[in-house]
Amino acid sequence: MKKENSIQLFEDKKVRTLWSEEEEKWYVSIIDVIEVLTGTDRPRKYWNDLKTKLKKEGSELSEKIGQLKMYAPDGKMRITDVADTEHIFRLIQSIPSPKAEPFKLWLAQVGSERLDELQDPEISIDRALEQYLKLGYSENWINQQLKSIEIRKELTDEWKKRGLKEGLQFATLTDIITNAWAGKTTKEYKALKGLKKENLRDNMTNTELILNMLAEASTKDISQATNPETFEESKKVAQQGGDVAKVARLELESKTGKKVVSSLNAKSNLKELPSKK
Repeated sequence: MKKENSIQLFEDKKVRTLWSEEEEKWYVSIIDVIEVLTGTDRPRKYWNDLKTKLKKEGSELSEKIGQLKMYAPDGKMRITDVADTEHIFRLIQSIPSPKAEPFKLWLAQVGSERLDELQDPEISIDRALEQYLKLGYSENWINQQLKSIEIRKELTDEWKKRGLKEGLQFATLTDIITNAWAGKTTKEYKALKGLKKENLRDNMTNTELILNMLAEASTKDISQATNPETFEESKKVAQQGGDVAKVARLELESKTGKKVVSSLNAKSNLKELPSKK
């Protein structure tokens, strides 16, 4: 099944989820649910004890628990116990907590919102805006980020039309574009900003985002104009698109005397930028 990793926020607590496109339903990390409901600093032990108890009681719920890969605190994808929302609701009944009812209402809303977004993609944009505001980003930065996402989507759609594959080929082309305009590979860029699992775009300054958008938009336009037929030809197009933004970066740096590519990230700078009212 096609799955989409996502992190939801319940009262500022992170809850890892996976959306199954084929089944049109969420799978939720049981460990995260237990941590939210109980406040324990040992949610894994709590779950192991509860799982043993449920098995002894002959509960059918224990048979409905699955395992999927989700991002662990160390940034790596690791197997963890999950359940769909229906069985999470049943599991909650076994966990005494004053947060049980608010959490069930929240989880139901998350599921409803996802189905709404599938019907009207504009809703997802509005919710992304709201989420970034909650995390402390400025409205100016958020507008740039949402535009960046749109341009990225146009580029990946172009790659798909060329028969390129998501995963390694997309990552390779992205790396070429980034290295061309920024002078750093994606890995080097993230290291400069002190990032591990965090998204690079979420940690770019306005200027970095704008130049990255220029690089990706240029790559898409050049691809449409030259019609590359092979992956190797698309790699050359990616280099050309990145070079367009590189020229702009060097020109800007010569005028300001400041480097565009910086170590600034969301924690150190972006979230400190004031929101426009």
